[in-house]
Amino acid sequence: MLSVEDAYRHVLATARALPTETVPLLAAIGRVLHQEVVADRDFPPYNRVTMDGIALRFAALAAGQTEFAIERTQLAGALPEPMINPLAAIEIMTGAALPPGTDTVIRYEDLRLSEGPVRQATVLALPPRPGHNVHARATDQPAGARLLVPGVVLSPAEIAVAATVGAATLAVARRVRVAVVSTGDELVPIDQTPLPHQIRRSNAPMLQAALAADGALSEAFHFDDDLDSLKQGLPPLLADFDAVLLSGGVSKGKADFLPQALRESGVEQLFHGVAQRPGQPFWFGQRPGGAAVFAMPGNPVSTFVGYYRYVRSWLRQSEGVGPAALPQVFAALAEPVDFKPALTYFLPVRLELGADGRLLAHPAPTAGSGDLAGLLAADGLLELAPGQTHFAAGTAWPLWRYRS
Repeated sequence: MLSVEDAYRHVLATARALPTETVPLLAAIGRVLHQEVVADRDFPPYNRVTMDGIALRFAALAAGQTEFAIERTQLAGALPEPMINPLAAIEIMTGAALPPGTDTVIRYEDLRLSEGPVRQATVLALPPRPGHNVHARATDQPAGARLLVPGVVLSPAEIAVAATVGAATLAVARRVRVAVVSTGDELVPIDQTPLPHQIRRSNAPMLQAALAADGALSEAFHFDDDLDSLKQGLPPLLADFDAVLLSGGVSKGKADFLPQALRESGVEQLFHGVAQRPGQPFWFGQRPGGAAVFAMPGNPVSTFVGYYRYVRSWLRQSEGVGPAALPQVFAALAEPVDFKPALTYFLPVRLELGADGRLLAHPAPTAGSGDLAGLLAADGLLELAPGQTHFAAGTAWPLWRYRS
């Protein structure tokens, strides 16, 4: 059996770059950028006032002047006109362009204003240097600077930056298209009442929900435990989708026909079996030049592990996500855990932010890989590596989170 890390490398090696499509700016949220976005002008594009108050020349203050006549008022968005008298001041609002002839802004809180034929401002607190309360032109980014690079997952921050440079559309990765396949004679549609020996299909909706949360498109299919049905139904899915996710039918039971059906459908088996719990019978392959195939055990916790440990990263790599956008997250065990088999153990955990800022993982083990409801008490899966049987409280391990 492969180790988890070796299986992960095999999976990622099959990721093929998705084509690019251009979408409206607001439709790009959550998508992976496939272009550069550069500054079309300086950031900020002018000397921007950062406080309501008055604009004046610092040299006048340095010479000992504290009383200033106010020539006029300038609002944000108004064309900045030069100050006529170098010993005067201009009342100014936040966001306005600094008027020519001024270089410093004194906020209202540091002034005493007096009314009269000519309004006067008395400076009560001297600024330390010229440029006080002024966001100088190009101090954030100069015109032509690269602001966004390919491989970025677009959040509201990136959308705002794209908007400010006038990018009404963006080139992004096409969404991954995934076929989700459940198998098993015991499974009935969710809108039917199962007989005592049957259960409703839950893995397929779980996988589709996870895929939707990760920005992929999916369709659901079902096959009974019949070799001929599988051999007839799988080839169209392998041809029409980027990936096929299957649950059930990959162990050693007499009705577990999937490995044979996949091989006879032209899928190259890359591995079958990973040294992990749950999900040890995990099968993975690829149709040459085509779809990646993730065949996961039918027990729901095993399917959960398969998706969050392997499928999710494959999706992002196919979309062209850069390594910086896929950082490994760790959490520290809040309590000791013992696990004797020489397998990687994916432990369901409830997460808590400790007083010291560390992410703490409280064990919330299920009653087994079939305990779907047990996942409700957890927020993610802590990956405990093989090679030891006792995992002490306070030790940090990789975390695969399924709740934000």
